[in-house]
Amino acid sequence: MKTVEINGRRDCRVIDKPMPSIRGNYALLKVEVAPMCNEYVAYEDLVFLERNRPDSLGHEMAGEVVAVPDGSPVEVGERVVALCGFPCGHCWACLRGYYAHCAHPEDPRQVCDSESGECSFAQYAVKADWMLLPIPDSLSYEHASMACCGLGPTFGAMERVGVDAFSTVLITGLGAVGLGGVINAKFRGAKVIGVARSPYRAQLARDLGCDAVLDPSEVDVREAIAELTDGRGVDVALECSGQNVYQRLAIESLGRLGTAAFLAEPGEVVVKVDEDLVQKGATLLGTLDINRADAARLLRMIEAIPEQIETFVTHRFPLSEAGEAFERQISRECGKILLYPWQA
Repeated sequence: MKTVEINGRRDCRVIDKPMPSIRGNYALLKVEVAPMCNEYVAYEDLVFLERNRPDSLGHEMAGEVVAVPDGSPVEVGERVVALCGFPCGHCWACLRGYYAHCAHPEDPRQVCDSESGECSFAQYAVKADWMLLPIPDSLSYEHASMACCGLGPTFGAMERVGVDAFSTVLITGLGAVGLGGVINAKFRGAKVIGVARSPYRAQLARDLGCDAVLDPSEVDVREAIAELTDGRGVDVALECSGQNVYQRLAIESLGRLGTAAFLAEPGEVVVKVDEDLVQKGATLLGTLDINRADAARLLRMIEAIPEQIETFVTHRFPLSEAGEAFERQISRECGKILLYPWQA
């Protein structure tokens, strides 16, 4: 099968790898569409986050089931979207549905005794069958794939925090995850304030319904947030940048009894316990993805907003043009980008 390999900084190619094998409760997928996430960091700086390796990239996918274990809840030929990660399914977090916080994640190559299969920038991949969501007939692979990192992390954060039409939400970092947060917050009726330096992404956020987008190079962001909230501060801050200056901004912008949810993994921030937490009654929350029980509701939401999804997905590339796709991500002039492993 074909997959993408990074050879050096800003250098990648398509290579051949053996077909994956399946064992245990793992199913085999023909990957029809693979949304891009943080893999550009490996391409640009050779920093390999999560399960990324030079010859194993990508963790979001939707496709067709082509092989299943005995007694599987999914069937060969079924269209599915694969939730992210390789959780054990047995630990306390997994049993509560919070698979993204699994205490004992699996290595699918070890479980399946396979050289390949753990990445989505490839023609075939493996996934535990309980992590596969059937795609409704009314949804395309492209739209259904937004249930991964496009919309999943911010959907999960808003579920835990209880964002609704009475909420004012601050989103720092309007990349692919933060822009998905705009969609989720507006679907719930919230007022949304975004922070972004990229003019392209600022405009895309407005197109998705963001009520105000603040550029730190043009305005005093803290003063602007205070003005937009009548001095009260925001109810919820979603920190999607992974940069400590914005992590600090998310905490400082909270109103009384507000919650700051941190979705980006890098960064280190100083917290003033009394000023930031005790006096405000604030909550700091770490979160990665949806609860498994909410997956069907997320797909129903996606089904209800096709125009926003089309606005959110700005670029599409065949697997053979992965380098061009990475370059587009680096430019910051994009929303969500899709790769197609079977297109020439």
